[in-house]
Amino acid sequence: KDIIYPIIAGWHGGYDAATQKHPTDLNPENVKFDADQQAKFDEYVVSTRIRAARNIRGFPLPPGATRESAAGVEGVLKKTFAGLDGDLKGTYYPLAGMDAATESDLQAQGFLFQKPKTTNLLTNAGAARYWPESRGIFHNDNKTALCWCNEEDHCRIISMAMKGNVKDVFARFCSLSDAMKASAVASGADLMHSENLGFIGSCPSNLGTGLRASVMIKLEKLNENVELLEKVCESFDLQPRGSAGEHSAAVGGKWDVSNKQRIGFSEVQLVQKMIDGVSKLIGIEERLASGATAEDIEKSLSEPAPEAAKPKAGKNPEWDSGGEASGDPKDSDDFAYLTYPSCPKFTPKHRSLMAKHCTEEMFAKLKDVTTDTGYTFHNAIQTGTETPHL
Repeated sequence: KDIIYPIIAGWHGGYDAATQKHPTDLNPENVKFDADQQAKFDEYVVSTRIRAARNIRGFPLPPGATRESAAGVEGVLKKTFAGLDGDLKGTYYPLAGMDAATESDLQAQGFLFQKPKTTNLLTNAGAARYWPESRGIFHNDNKTALCWCNEEDHCRIISMAMKGNVKDVFARFCSLSDAMKASAVASGADLMHSENLGFIGSCPSNLGTGLRASVMIKLEKLNENVELLEKVCESFDLQPRGSAGEHSAAVGGKWDVSNKQRIGFSEVQLVQKMIDGVSKLIGIEERLASGATAEDIEKSLSEPAPEAAKPKAGKNPEWDSGGEASGDPKDSDDFAYLTYPSCPKFTPKHRSLMAKHCTEEMFAKLKDVTTDTGYTFHNAIQTGTETPHL
């Protein structure tokens, strides 16, 4: 801790591994990505990829692995891959003994990882020993899920697809992660994970979620001003990578854009930040195409974001009564009266006499009643409807 925790803080923007708790959220339904956003992404995004490392508790990480421990890891992963079905069903290819035709085919698809060079960090960390023993790659039949066995980590899981359906790619990623955990538990172990550091990896840069959610995106106008592109990405916590090297325009205007953070945010939060940031990138690209200048864009980046409107009191946020705020003249800045299109669906938590006596027949009889001062039947039942415990 004395040496690693300061390194973590230095790399991850001051994250205090001694006191902070890292959140984990692998529920793809918590990602907000509607049909309009997907359509816009499909217009600009060439491909989407989400990856992270997973390591199995009880086995040393690759830099400290033995022949026996590496073989044990591969054994657990083989069971994982064999148990995958549906969209994840596929084939595991061991590196040891791989024939030339298979090797050439996997390399052509960009699936196969190579033995690190002698100057590579992995080699100098001891992670390339016994090569290619106990190493291999898995991909599903649809070639949208990929796993690397015993490279930098026990397993790198990758979900990918052409075009921009980020939520679908993330859902597949979550399924792979869940399968990894289930297999590790079934073998009597678990995944390396702690409440402070999240998922544990060989490199301190990949702690927490260890997640990199990226899109290959066409940004032809922003490609004409790389300095502006980098400023825009920085403002949205995104990292751009071009095909022509750092600070250089990308060939064909295609950029790899991903989340920058790894720890201190959940998987859902980082995927959402990528979606929201890329959506803004696309908006800026379209503004430039319509004639906006770099100065216009930089000015908009420096302007404070409009303060989100605070929700008004009146409606219970924990369940949907069916009541609608339709603009009652008596509304205030902090409270909205509701109108009920039909009799509220009361729950067992509603214990008031109002809930007992407001039947569908009574509702139909009184729903249009309004006093001379404008107080409606709907106003009268709102408190007992939206506050079940009364």
